[in-house]
Amino acid sequence: MTSSAQAQKSGAGTAHPEHLGRVVFIAASAAMGGFLFGYDSSVINGAVEAIRDRYDIGSAALAQVIAIALIGCAIGAATAGRVADRIGRIRCMQIAAVLFTVSAIGSALPFSLYDLAFWRVVGGIAIGMASVIGPAYIAEVAPPAYRGRLGSFQQAAIVTGIAVSQLVNWAILNAAGGDQRGEVLGLEAWQVMLGIMVVPAVLYGLLSFTIPESPRYLISVGKRERAREILEQVEGGKSDLDARVTEIETAMRSEERSRFKDLLGGSFFFKPIVWIGIGLSVFQQFVGINVAFYYSATLWQSVGVDPTDSFFYSFTTSIINIVGTVIAMLLVDRIGRRPLALIGSVGMVIGLALEAWAFSFDLVDGKLPATQGWVALIAAHMFVLFFALSWGVVVWVMLGEMFPNRIRAAALGVAAAAQWIANWAITASFPSLADWNLSTTYVIYTVFAALSIPFVLKFVKETKGKSLEEMG
Repeated sequence: MTSSAQAQKSGAGTAHPEHLGRVVFIAASAAMGGFLFGYDSSVINGAVEAIRDRYDIGSAALAQVIAIALIGCAIGAATAGRVADRIGRIRCMQIAAVLFTVSAIGSALPFSLYDLAFWRVVGGIAIGMASVIGPAYIAEVAPPAYRGRLGSFQQAAIVTGIAVSQLVNWAILNAAGGDQRGEVLGLEAWQVMLGIMVVPAVLYGLLSFTIPESPRYLISVGKRERAREILEQVEGGKSDLDARVTEIETAMRSEERSRFKDLLGGSFFFKPIVWIGIGLSVFQQFVGINVAFYYSATLWQSVGVDPTDSFFYSFTTSIINIVGTVIAMLLVDRIGRRPLALIGSVGMVIGLALEAWAFSFDLVDGKLPATQGWVALIAAHMFVLFFALSWGVVVWVMLGEMFPNRIRAAALGVAAAAQWIANWAITASFPSLADWNLSTTYVIYTVFAALSIPFVLKFVKETKGKSLEEMG
């Protein structure tokens, strides 16, 4: 019997209405790591100029302090799969929650630039772990019929975290009289921005105690009955639970625990499917999306927008990000992953090209000419919208489901690590590139958005509606 036939027989492809509420809660709780991922990644946007001023550093050094967290992200992403396979998905989430909490406190109370950088690395490790464990866990507990939409919770949580961080930053800046170094609660405003992340970090830790372990992990450690109970929670008592457990056991007996060496093979070190995952990750970052979230306030100030308005535009961009993500969640299981990616790539090319054009004009009295200023602002929002309704969601959904069971955890870890390395390259290079030529910088991002189109057409296969066991 094929995997798809087994899935239909066992009821794996359906979820009964009385269980959907529980499934949604489980997915949303796991995606809280994504909220912290987005919040921690973006909150630094509000502190960039304050850090530059307090420690009197140039663009290159500033970029390293901002980007160094991404090194931690790569470490966390590369190790999370092995940690999750050894001690479980839930324990991995709890470790990430502790690291998020410690990082928030340390970043808010730094003694020097160096320990601020250290705490950002700690937070980065937590982000990296959350980036892997969230989509992997959701893919493992979600019924196939709902996996795309539930998998989208990760990206929805990320963009919500980004938006909330920008709203909080804007509120704190206003409380400080528009001065990032103004006093709020006895600290400088930027320190409060970084420290307030303690609240969602603690909530994430508490939520991790309310959701079940992954059935696949439980079966891997011999807890068959507990796995059966959890499958009943998420797929319903009308499913043939014994058949589902047997299906997972059969798939797992034919595989070994996910190891890095299992990813090797083919003509270029890694197996082709791993390179495709890496390619998706790299293209997602090389279009420059995180410039919009790490540096948007600084970017708008550099073309003449006052600080308070620049923070407000960062917030409106985040709202557009949420709107695009909701659109993607509605469409990802209807029209598929590949069509969404292609639509998004075309939209991003147009938006980025318009930004490149607008930034090519000389400033007049420290500002872009009115027409070019409005084009830049609208194009920036357009770019974020098309990214959010496509690559922002599609990449995380596909990384959680495209790999064969035997290598899923390790392959997802490598792909996510590649994503963080690419993110670091863009984040670390942007201040210096912008100082050199802002327009050319956006031309580079436009080229990568254009190259993503033939990449998807040639290499990326549709995964909509397939069970994880069908991936090989």
